[in-house]
Amino acid sequence: MGRVRVRDLNEAGGPSSKARAASSSTRWRPESARAGYTETSARKVYHRPVAFQLEDTLVTGYARLARETPRRRIDLELRALDLAFATVFGILLAPVAAVIAVLVLATSGTPVLYRGERVGRGGRFFTMLKFRTLGRDAESRLGPYLGEELVLRTDAEYTRIGRWLKASQLDEVPQLWNVLRGEMSFVGPRPIRARFFAQLANDLPAYWQRLVVRPGLTGFAQVRRGYETSMSEKLAHDLEWIADRSVRLYLRTLTSTAWRVLRQTFGR
Repeated sequence: MGRVRVRDLNEAGGPSSKARAASSSTRWRPESARAGYTETSARKVYHRPVAFQLEDTLVTGYARLARETPRRRIDLELRALDLAFATVFGILLAPVAAVIAVLVLATSGTPVLYRGERVGRGGRFFTMLKFRTLGRDAESRLGPYLGEELVLRTDAEYTRIGRWLKASQLDEVPQLWNVLRGEMSFVGPRPIRARFFAQLANDLPAYWQRLVVRPGLTGFAQVRRGYETSMSEKLAHDLEWIADRSVRLYLRTLTSTAWRVLRQTFGR
């Protein structure tokens, strides 16, 4: 893995020195983090009333730091590419999406779509869409888990076509709508649930910097490493994208993702 380069923040679009100092010295800690993170507390945080409290905390804490980060011209260029690609792929994949919807309905019933709340750019919450690949109410059973433990437990939850949809990443076709709405980008850190964001931002002081950019359908961490990679290593890749994001890296990441998906779908 290449070393993350540190640049002048007006160039790299990273957090200001003042924001960095605030993050490292005060290390803002949400109530859920101070209380300790356990499976039981994770299940409690899963409920929507607590998510409202987390949203308020994020807006007044890490989200404020992210919003104070200077914007870069490259973000407008990447947004234009997002709109162009989402429109083209949305039209081309519409028939495929219709077939997948029918297959999901026929093999595992309703709901066809999975709707999950995630933390986006600037700490704003949004509803991420995917074709459902797991059994009904799987999130209630998998909610407290993250990382390798989540991967292991998810394996037993796949529907009849869910594993193939996941390998081909066709389950993420509905996220083109999230891209068109400006909630996501094609390339960026993967979106994360609020309860996990609060815990990881407490454990990894630089984690809040992921809020500087839109979450992505794919990213450096996904292209370079697998799902079992530690969160700290994934963060290092995400921070590299945030600092060095460019049209060239955007297109290269999309190309690498397409190649990886083809290998996963049809074998080496």
